[in-house]
Order: sequence, then C-alpha cells, then structure tokens
Amino acid sequence: MSGVAVDILILSLSKDEDIGSPELLTRRHSVVRHLLAGAAALAFAGPAAAAPLLASVFTDHAVLQRDQPIRVWGVAAPNAVVALDLSGEQGLATADAKGRWVALLDARPATGQPLTLTVKAGEATQTVSDLLMGDVWLCSGQSNMEYPLRRALNGEAEAAGATDPHVRLLQTGRTSLPNPTDTLPAQAAWRVSSYESANNFSAACFFMGRDIRKSTHAPVGLIDATWGGSIIQDWISGQGLKALGGYDEGLSVLADYAKDPAKGMARWGAMLDRWAARVEPHAAGWARPDFDDRAWTTMPAEQFWETNPGLETFDGTIWLRAEIALTKAQAAQGATLLLGPIDDIDTSFVNGRQVGSQEGWDFKRAYAVPAGTLKPGRNVIAVRAIDVGGGGGAWGPAKDKGLKLADGSFVPLGGTWRYKVSTKLSDTGLPPHAPWLGTSGLSTLHNGMIAPLAPYAVKGFAWYQGEANVTEAKEYARLMPALIADWRRAFDAPGAPFLMVQLAAFGPQVDKPGVSRWAELRDVQRRTVAADPNTGLASAVDLGSPYDIHPADKLQVGLRLSGLARKLAYGEALKASGPAPVSAVRDGADIVVTLDQPAVVYGSGRPAGFELCEAAEACRFVDAAVEGDKVRLAVPTGYAAVKVRFAWADSPVLNLHGHNRLPATPFEIPVR
Repeated sequence: MSGVAVDILILSLSKDEDIGSPELLTRRHSVVRHLLAGAAALAFAGPAAAAPLLASVFTDHAVLQRDQPIRVWGVAAPNAVVALDLSGEQGLATADAKGRWVALLDARPATGQPLTLTVKAGEATQTVSDLLMGDVWLCSGQSNMEYPLRRALNGEAEAAGATDPHVRLLQTGRTSLPNPTDTLPAQAAWRVSSYESANNFSAACFFMGRDIRKSTHAPVGLIDATWGGSIIQDWISGQGLKALGGYDEGLSVLADYAKDPAKGMARWGAMLDRWAARVEPHAAGWARPDFDDRAWTTMPAEQFWETNPGLETFDGTIWLRAEIALTKAQAAQGATLLLGPIDDIDTSFVNGRQVGSQEGWDFKRAYAVPAGTLKPGRNVIAVRAIDVGGGGGAWGPAKDKGLKLADGSFVPLGGTWRYKVSTKLSDTGLPPHAPWLGTSGLSTLHNGMIAPLAPYAVKGFAWYQGEANVTEAKEYARLMPALIADWRRAFDAPGAPFLMVQLAAFGPQVDKPGVSRWAELRDVQRRTVAADPNTGLASAVDLGSPYDIHPADKLQVGLRLSGLARKLAYGEALKASGPAPVSAVRDGADIVVTLDQPAVVYGSGRPAGFELCEAAEACRFVDAAVEGDKVRLAVPTGYAAVKVRFAWADSPVLNLHGHNRLPATPFEIPVR
C-alpha cells in the first residue's frame, strides 16, 4: 500500500468532519497506526512474495533456541521450493498457495560461535548472520516489566557494564492491532547487549537474563514485549479468549471495528449504556435538560477530580453538568462539542441527546452535535465520566471546552462543572472497555506484539503484570491460567516454564484488617502457580513502596526470576521462592499453619500480619509463633475462625521469610 493510498483512506474517514479537531487528530493517528501496520503486512506478502523472506523475528544477532528443532518460517512465491543453509546444514521447504513456508532444522547445542542462515528460492537470496545457539526468554507485562534499565536502582552503572557479546536483546516496540500480524515494526531487531541496547531495555528482564547467562554459560536471547498500564485481556489471543468464554461480544465488536470503526464504536457505546443502566439506574434522568442539579457540588473544569475534597482516591462514575447560552442564530448552526481529554471513559450529552462515547485518558473529545439538538437560550451539557484508576474526570484547559460552531466561532463552556458522585468502581466492577484500545482492549497487544513472534522457539516466559487488573481478582483467576496456556500453545512450547512476579507493595499501610484488592490479586497469583508445577512465583511484595507503584530495585526482581528459571528450566535443586501455605488445621485451642519450607522471623520474635476470619468476613490480627515449617496461631476465646490470612494488605509489613531470605507469600486459606 502506497503512502498516497493511506492518505486517501484517512481523508475518506474525515470528509464530513472538522479535520482540525483535536479528537479527530487522535482518531486519525489511531487509524494511521492500523493502516500502516496493514501496509507493512501487504508489503510483506506483496512485492517480497516473489522472493523468500524470513519472518521479521529473524534478524542479524538473533539467538536461536538450543536443544530443540529449529523452526524457521517466512513467505515466498506461492508453491516455491525454499532452500535453507544454517552454517552448513541444509534444509528444504515448499511454500503453500499463499506463499507461507515452514522448515525444521536439526536441534543444536549451545554455542557462542556465530552462525549464518541463508534462504534461497530461485534467484532470490536472504541472509542473516551472527546468530547464536542459546536460550530465549520472552519477558512481558505492564510498566514494572517495561521499566527500563536506565531508571532502575544503579541503572546507569549497570547499563555501562552491560556489554556481553553472548547476550542478545530484542524489543518489539508498542503495537496495538485489531487483527493479528506476522510482522514486527521495522525498528524491532536483535541487538548485541551493550550500553546503547540495554539502556532502555526491561531492567527486570535484563537482570534475569544476565544471571541466567552467568549460571548456564550459554548465550541468552531476551525479548522485551511490554506496555505500561496494560490489562491481561489485551495479551491473550482472540482464540484464547473465545476458549475461555465471557468475551464473545467484545471480540465481535473488535471484529466490526477492524472493518468499520464507526460501527464498532457505536456497538461499544451500546454496551457501555447497558452496563450503566444496570449499575446506576438512579442516574437515568441526569442528562435531561430539565433535571434539577442545583444541589450538586461544583468543581473546576480543568483539573482531575482528585484535587477536590472527598474525591482524593475516588475511582468510579461521576456525572458532570454545565450550561451554554446560545442565540437563535448560533443554535441554528452545526456544531462540534469539544470537551478536552476525559479520564478514562465518557458518554456525553447535549440537551439530553447522546452525542458520543470515547475511552482514553488523554484523548481529546470532539463530538458532532446532531442538527436540531441546540436551542436558543439555555443548553445543557452532561457527561457521564468513569475513572478506572489514577486521575479521573474532565481535565485540560477550560478555554478548550465548549461548542465550535459551523461559522468558526467558539462558545466556551465556562470554568466550572456541577457534579454528583454516582457509583464507586469497587461496587460496580469495571465497565466494558473499548476492545480496540491498546492496553485496555481485547487481544490487541497479542495481535501486534506476541503474534509476530510466535512460534519462535523459546526456553520460557517471564511475566510481571496485574496492577491494571487489581479490581477484578476473581476474573484474573480465570485469565492468568488462560494466558499461560495460550502462550504455550502459540509458541508450541507445552510445559515451558512460566515465571510470574507477585505484585509489589503499593498503597496505604493499615493498622487493622480489611479489604485489600492488591492482596486478593497476589493470592490469585499464588494459587495459579500452586496449580501448575511448571510455573514459579517471584514475590516482589517486600520490594515495593506505599508511595510508588514502580519500585526501582529491579535487580532483586531479576535475580528472583532467574532463581526460578534455574530451578524450573535448568533443574537446579534450590528453593527459589519464599514460604507458601500448605494447610491450616485446628490443634486444640490453636490453629496451625503448615508452610512448604521452614521459616524465620526477622526483626522480632513473632511474625506480623496473621489474621483469623469468621464466616461473616470479620477478621482480626492474632499472635503467632514460628515452629520450623509451622506457624501456631492463638485463637481468641469463642472466636469461630474459618480462614487464615497473612500479609493481607496493599502494603503489608513483612518479617516472615524463608532461610533463603525470600519473603513469605501473602495468602488466604481455609481452616480445615
């Protein structure tokens, strides 16, 4: 697809709209990203189809997985015979009717001796060189895995010492697509580890790989496929989500959006309306112009709502209302409602008529107002704003909010909103996300960042994610095993080690038991690992901070991941995690918790953070004493405990460790 064709497509989407509007510019950038990805795919299968072409993951300096048959694939002319030579070993493949071919070469042991791969079909040839045989690890997740080496604790010094010709690094770059692609961005290529290549690479992944390299003495290839703020659903393939169930409508909307963005957006807006009708029936009339909002509170029109008293930590739905006065001549014109960015999701109304919905904390909203909607005199703008985390509400300069009329004039909204809290996110759960939106969609990151890699042979996977899903631990208990199975299938790696980082401490510390979404998700991570012997849990709970969601000590995260890898992937006999629960049973007047290893208490004679809970979810801290691999809990007289909790807080105080100095995992288990 030529650049001219892309321009024509963009203009055809924009011909009836104000092409200078901020919202449209945002949409155009999104369309450009999708179209360019499509153009790349056509280039891959079009002009190059007459010659053999290796899949984009095969570049100079790559590491090929040792001790496994070497799978090589690409695109050639339909039905062409493809000849391969890997430093003297020959292979043949035949392209199918679409030009796709796959070849398997014999497994090879680890070697630091560079290899060259040459592929030929007819007169055409492609060669990639400086290849090594070693172990390939795919690292993925959100911002704590994305966190670059340069920002980590002592990161500058670590990057300065990163040069190692036997460590190779590949960053996929950020790509979100509604359909799978087999092509990585042009800038994604394997690089030899050095200051320049490691500086912006995932710190946790780099430290893990460096330690694996030291312990195995084999070359290591590390793949960094990460995107901050991403939910787990966006990393699972459409096939995987369909098999899991519960996402069929969202996937159908995504398929519509891929063909017709306007149709997809309309269907998602309808999903959002149905959700709102279910969780906030009391707000059914809040968009009407005749609704009496005089008792509502006011807030500035250009700030996140967390700056207002009582909303400092609010996540959920708040309604905003404002008025604009128009003359008869103004009301007769066409108009676009400009609201600036809204964090995270909005549904906006003019005089009770819905004019649009959008998701994206930094997308500037611009909605066409249907003819006949505006009236001379008072016009009411209403916004249902939903915040799912972090800052929330309509923000950005107040001067950019208002009605842009067809004659080019602008009528400002004013400097304040009237607002009313509708529902808390903790009560409603998450709203349906726009399924095409990178980081909060369905399968789009898998489509753009994982699909182009598969089925590249790997030794295993490392995963650090979950912060974006802390409000849905129950669903995460379904999603996490689904992702593991999905990736093992995609990479043809059944039973491959899957290493998971348990979420670090973040959020306020507490002095009494209570609800903790972070603890709930940590326990899901623990239970997922307990159910699969080829998974491992690297707890980072002791590395976090109540005030920073991104702990800088990524060295310890990497070392804990490499310890799990050495145990699960390389067979070392070591305890690579801290103590985890086995059971909780009654023993006379006490309850005894059995751990999977002996424990030690640091800084005190007794472990902190043990709770007993009754059936009605009333929990209390209790005294505890460590006896080897047992923890004896004193049960208060008359207390009918049914479960035990440990370190059940967003930012727990931890002094219980294994003799390997790794922290005990937070948990909740029943009393037997």
